Amino acid sequence: MTLSDIAKFADVSRSTVSLVLRESPLVAEMTRVRVLEAIAELGYVYNRGAASMRSGRSQTVGLVVAEITNPFYAELTAGIERVLEEAGLLTFLANTNDSTERQSRFIQRMREQGADGIILSPAEGTDRKVIEELQRSRVPVVQILRQVAGTVTDYVGADYRLGTELATEHLIERGHTRIAFIGADRQTSASAERLTGFTSALRRHGLNPAHVMPCPSLRVEAAERVMALLAGPNRPTALLCHNDVIAHGALSALYRLDLEPGRDVAVIGFDNVAESAISRPPLTTIAVGTSHIGEVAAHRLLQRIAHPTATPERIILPPRLVIRAT
Repeated sequence: MTLSDIAKFADVSRSTVSLVLRESPLVAEMTRVRVLEAIAELGYVYNRGAASMRSGRSQTVGLVVAEITNPFYAELTAGIERVLEEAGLLTFLANTNDSTERQSRFIQRMREQGADGIILSPAEGTDRKVIEELQRSRVPVVQILRQVAGTVTDYVGADYRLGTELATEHLIERGHTRIAFIGADRQTSASAERLTGFTSALRRHGLNPAHVMPCPSLRVEAAERVMALLAGPNRPTALLCHNDVIAHGALSALYRLDLEPGRDVAVIGFDNVAESAISRPPLTTIAVGTSHIGEVAAHRLLQRIAHPTATPERIILPPRLVIRAT
């Protein structure tokens, strides 16, 4: 079965069939439908591998994230896929669970498959040599959310430092002086920037943190650690959490201790995932425009693919405080 056979069956030119298979916008909708019906009738299967060899493009992109169980990453992925799909690219998603070994295997597989680019949220402990190797092999790469120290690539993320400063200032304005930071137990740029924003805001007011407690992004673990914290001496009156997952675990801990969130102990999350608006009570949090971050990163990768020698850009998106009930 050839393109000429399809063209003859659909009564169009061979070049029109080729444009339809490449999803070109230059083909009229009625003509497109007729060609697709002919393809279905004849049972033709488009050989994308051969097409990729001809064009030098695979029309695929690798997306590497660290914690797929966190709803934040689902919203981020949706934003990335929306832009790439409109551009005719297919996204392959990998969850590293912050394992550099898993990350390396996926990156190698994407290189073997000739991926047109990679959007990478680096796993904890990623060596700069991983990024430099991608650059040497001319694989377009955009780092997202986290950035490996010493690397120079396109980067898209939120202003995490400003976000925690906004949250801390809000708590201080509400009269809180014993504020605990329930942080992620990962050594990443995003974690460090959050903690810096928290401590900087406290210093401006002559305050010290009540506690800085590492915690994984798991509700059950967060609930258990917060319960232990609140059972100790000098109980904090406010909890500033690394993300909304940890914050929701903190809310569970308060209920188990018969404490009212927002009244007995204030809680602020980070990320503003969709669930936070309808939780009980609705969670005060820092919104970073999760889906928009993904869209911007996808657009940045498309620009990098089109202009591989352009100067890398660092795009930092502003956060905002969303005040709710906690």
